[in-house]
Amino acid sequence: MSAALAHAIQPSGAILPVDRRQSPTALHVQRGVRRLYSELGHVTIPEFSLANGRRADVIALCPAGRLTIIEIKSSVADFRADRKWPDYRDYCDRFYFAIPDTLSTTLTPDDAGLIVADAFGAAILRDPAEHVLSGARRKAVTLRFAHNAARLLHALADPGAIREGVL
Repeated sequence: MSAALAHAIQPSGAILPVDRRQSPTALHVQRGVRRLYSELGHVTIPEFSLANGRRADVIALCPAGRLTIIEIKSSVADFRADRKWPDYRDYCDRFYFAIPDTLSTTLTPDDAGLIVADAFGAAILRDPAEHVLSGARRKAVTLRFAHNAARLLHALADPGAIREGVL
């Protein structure tokens, strides 16, 4: 492969646009969570749309194919205002809340996992019970994950595609 072609495929400094719906605290927690899961050998996608119309803050896929959804809560008000998180459990094997270290760890329900994170990393404080997805649901979510990941990779290689409505 020529150097010019390699550069075209992997442009230096290419970044995806920042999701402006998230608070700076939520973005820091997201970054720490994604770093943690990367260290664990998982791949992650932020702001992942589920088939039920909900959007998971982070979804992680491990090498064995298990799916984890992490719901980020940046404040007490954020947690109290959002009651849609139970809808995520049907799309993952494990469900966690991720919070900044400024929030009380007693805020989240005991049956969900708990992660404390900042912009530099994260720690799992409590593992949830695992509820194994059916084969059909796992396949559907994994295919959606693959399509989403490919779309993000395309956006990195061809940033104009976003502006032109291709992606």
